[in-house]
Amino acid sequence: MPETQYAAANGLKLAYETFGDKKQPAVLLIMGLGTQMIAWPDEMCEQIAGRGFHVIRYDNRDIGLSTHLDDLPTPSMRDILLRRKPPYKVSDMAVDGVALMDDLGIDSAHVVGASMGGFIAQTMAGKFPGRVRSLTLIMTSTGSRLVGYPRPQLIRHLLARRTITDRADAEQAVLETFALIGSKGYAFDEAYLRELAGRSYERSVDRRGYLRQLAAVMAQPNRTKFLRDIKVPTVVMHGLDDPLVNVSGGLALAKHIRGSQFVGFKGMGHDLPRELWPRFADEICAVAARGEKASTA
Repeated sequence: MPETQYAAANGLKLAYETFGDKKQPAVLLIMGLGTQMIAWPDEMCEQIAGRGFHVIRYDNRDIGLSTHLDDLPTPSMRDILLRRKPPYKVSDMAVDGVALMDDLGIDSAHVVGASMGGFIAQTMAGKFPGRVRSLTLIMTSTGSRLVGYPRPQLIRHLLARRTITDRADAEQAVLETFALIGSKGYAFDEAYLRELAGRSYERSVDRRGYLRQLAAVMAQPNRTKFLRDIKVPTVVMHGLDDPLVNVSGGLALAKHIRGSQFVGFKGMGHDLPRELWPRFADEICAVAARGEKASTA
């Protein structure tokens, strides 16, 4: 298991872990809403590192072992639903990722974002184009309200208050969530989800941090206009049966990012099913190889 380290980034302390040789090109993995970096499977990280990349995964602000911004207000459900001014923005989280790279001495990286992490990755590519060599966007969207929308009943689940008092509660909450949003076309990996939920619980539990992240997501801008300015090699991967971020979000990304490739997976929902880990690694490494070639052309 990799060692957790800490970086000073954008006034925060960001927890991160690495796989592979730091002399190799960097792949930066950015996880989604309320989800810790350990949700990037170790096995998949090792597969990417084994093909000649330095893999970095990190906890976003307000999650896991990174800084929790408890001095900021916790938005109410009404604030979130009305998209009132959030405590911070997705663009602030993009600055966190760039600042992490600065602290690690990385000029540019192959950036991979899942769900909310995809919002952050797109923003990094748009606002800091010189820092991104390639882009992999997984189960994410453009920020437009017209695409990538969730099934209505899932909004209630995301906003529901649930008391987590011990590891068993945390495991049960994750099992219930992924029974709703997970991949119906693949095996329900209860043992893996229990282990991931338990590890996450032992690292950190913070409902207020989750709500601040959710407020940032709900208030995010429509990025469609600047997507055409993204020039780096890009692959968009999306479950064709994603109930949380409709596949229309991924298709819109592929439409508006010039030269991007769309890869859809039948039966995949809003998760990273174990059976697809090798394919995810293949696609990440393939687009990174294109990015390396483009950066040296």
